Amino acid sequence: MKRTLRTTALTMGALLLGLGSPAIPATTAAADPAPRVDLRVLVVTDGGPATAAIAAELDGAGTPYTLVDLTRADRPVIDAAFLADTVDGRPRAKFQAVVLPNDAPFAAGSGEMAALVSYERTYAVPQVDAYTYARPQNGLAYPVNGGYLGTVDGVRAEVTAAGRSGPFGYLDGAVPFEDNSPTVSESYAFLSRPVAGADFTPYVEAPMPGRQTRGVLVGEYRHDGRRELVVTFAYNQHQQQFRLLARGIVDWMTQETRLGTSRNYFAVHVDDVFAADDRWDTTLNCTPGDVDCAPGTGAPDPIRMTAADVEHAARWSRDHGFTLDMAFNGGGSVEHREEHGGSDPAADRLVADRDAFRWINHTYDHPYLGCEQDVSSVPWKCATDAAGATRYVSRAEIDHQIAGNRRWAERAGLPLRDGELITGEHSGLRLLPQQPEDNPHLAPSLTANGIAWLGADNSRDPGQRQVGSALTVARHPVNIFYNAGRVAEQVDEYNWIYTSRAQGGSGLCEELATTTCLDEPLDAATGYTGHIVPLETRVALGHVLSGDPRPHFIHQSNLAEDRIAYPVLDGVLDRYAALHAANTPLVNLPMSAIGAELRDRAAWRTAVRDGDVTAYRVGDTVTVEAPAGLPVAATMPAGTVHGATAFGEPYAGTTSGRVAGPGSGPMTLALPGSATGADTADTGAARTPAPAPYRKAPHTPVPPGVTRPVPPGPQG
Repeated sequence: MKRTLRTTALTMGALLLGLGSPAIPATTAAADPAPRVDLRVLVVTDGGPATAAIAAELDGAGTPYTLVDLTRADRPVIDAAFLADTVDGRPRAKFQAVVLPNDAPFAAGSGEMAALVSYERTYAVPQVDAYTYARPQNGLAYPVNGGYLGTVDGVRAEVTAAGRSGPFGYLDGAVPFEDNSPTVSESYAFLSRPVAGADFTPYVEAPMPGRQTRGVLVGEYRHDGRRELVVTFAYNQHQQQFRLLARGIVDWMTQETRLGTSRNYFAVHVDDVFAADDRWDTTLNCTPGDVDCAPGTGAPDPIRMTAADVEHAARWSRDHGFTLDMAFNGGGSVEHREEHGGSDPAADRLVADRDAFRWINHTYDHPYLGCEQDVSSVPWKCATDAAGATRYVSRAEIDHQIAGNRRWAERAGLPLRDGELITGEHSGLRLLPQQPEDNPHLAPSLTANGIAWLGADNSRDPGQRQVGSALTVARHPVNIFYNAGRVAEQVDEYNWIYTSRAQGGSGLCEELATTTCLDEPLDAATGYTGHIVPLETRVALGHVLSGDPRPHFIHQSNLAEDRIAYPVLDGVLDRYAALHAANTPLVNLPMSAIGAELRDRAAWRTAVRDGDVTAYRVGDTVTVEAPAGLPVAATMPAGTVHGATAFGEPYAGTTSGRVAGPGSGPMTLALPGSATGADTADTGAARTPAPAPYRKAPHTPVPPGVTRPVPPGPQG
């Protein structure tokens, strides 16, 4: 059983003093109004990947921030007027947190750094040093004095007890660093220990190579009435180690009180259920019966789940507490019964176990619903009429495929959600290069059939868009092929796609800039478990850790025969569970809820970007102003209330969600009562030695692998 060590920062006393109400300036009389602190983050960047990663995390959650780029000549000057002013007679801090590229990015004697120091001290505003050299000025010993500086690829870092009871309490302890390429230095770190006498709390540590001690990767330094989160390793927004720590970094700097929200999502759609999928021919290097084989080439050999495969899927779902979404074609069962004397044990088992799964209309018998396909040659092309105009599948056929499958589901007793649809191969939607536009008959058919959510392929059509009455829900393809039921077929086709012509492959990897060729063909015996499974697990887990709600899709063939999908699904679920505490479960949503999440977060981000959302905190009250009808997305400490109702839902040690505000006027949230942080500004300096004068931080090397995502593998 996982331990749940998370306690809200409001109970942490002296460890996280700044989590109370913003400190009133020392020169302000007690009768003066408490300051207002705007819920906005100041991100100061030098163009490096670390500040870009934190900005991306804020973007993803919908948290407002202001970016100041130090490399731009036209940037604003960071002075007292830029940071604070007065509104309606109340002092206002314009930013609730400050992110700097390192602990001192300005030259010695900088007025901008002095302004930031004064601002942070006055308003108890935390500072994040996104990636900095370890040195006494940030509470750490120089790494050359008994520490370590160098690559940390493949290192297993650990969250400390203070980190688990504080900002990183959503993690179970381990923070493994990626090591995806033996030829690329992907992560670099300065590991050392706090200097004697420093008020420094390590949150994440890693073993120092060649030593028995551990060094700090992330920690909090309290000095001179200020709080800094010191990060001493290089990263980009895509790397697993940052994705695991990003939530805690933002929780720490916003004191768990911010606009925006995030969850970790995972949903898996299984396409072509009740139907059969054509099989890859390892000799012909194509799929007989499908459009990649010339007409008449080879003999089709379909792959279809058996009753035993269905029983296994239902048992797997129950054992993992995870619901698969079955995208089904009822016509597949009708055809099977016609060919087998009325018998279809697999369909009978699926219907009997219907409550173990969710069900999505995938059309009656899976035809291509875009242009009429001319398959007389490979690749296929759109058929045209005598005038050269593209011929499209008719409105009547699309209606039949949607409504016919719906009627079949009703007769079978499947609990179908009528507003969801995935067409076969996402057809009807535009498909380059053959079909640059949607089938014009698709939108009116969707509207007439009451479709609200339409599946799309994220690799081709990632953005949510309106098609008739429906909004698209992009789905991530998993690189386990629809035409493979056995490991040998999967590896053979993988080698065909991802090896050069000189190695016996198709050479596609040489032609497509987005695809990386394998160094050599995968071994037939070990290539699947040794390369494909770890790679696909890492890619899918990366989507999960980035807070991407879009579902992943596989095919029923992958649950049949060798059941090749399960190692990847197990890998994602098991690795996630091993990394996260019980208070941060995977969120497994149906397609309609995923679509709504994508819609709502897009609307929220647009409003934030356009400046239509403002929020501020005065004492224990947060006030949010947003356009009427727009649900407010926010993350707050546990115990926050909206009126007489608890705000949001618990997740990762905080409470968060989207809540509809009043029809007009601001929304008010009441934070749980807390100490006023009386020992923040005045006692911090007394408890620690006076800091050394600010000097520009030393150069922090960034390995080539962290300036962009390290290629995860052949698909790029």
